[in-house]
Amino acid sequence: MSRADAPPPLERTLEAVDLVAYAGATWDWHRMHYDVTFGKERELPAPVVDGQMFGALIAAQVMGWAPPGSFLTELELRYTSMVFAGDTIRVDANIIGQDGSDVELAHEVVVGDRSVATGRTRVVLPPRST
Repeated sequence: MSRADAPPPLERTLEAVDLVAYAGATWDWHRMHYDVTFGKERELPAPVVDGQMFGALIAAQVMGWAPPGSFLTELELRYTSMVFAGDTIRVDANIIGQDGSDVELAHEVVVGDRSVATGRTRVVLPPRST
């Protein structure tokens, strides 16, 4: 597997309805994730995307790329900037290491040309059938 074999970019526009659905799935009902008035009172332009959603999107990117039977064993994230409802994010990935079926990837989440999070994952690929 080479760097050229890395997962393709994953791109999503995160609308308010996506934030509400994620809040429901994770039981994170902080008003900043869905309440426009609450955000405006705090000088935020729109509801704030829950940072954990970046982890979910990174996991979706990895598991959409990895063959069936793979396991995502590690996921680390570092948030660097806020993202708001209506923003389009792109998750980029690069293979940074491989030891047999154990593959390590580096990820960057961007909005336009602004980095909003970085991460690292490790995935164990299934044994190759002969």
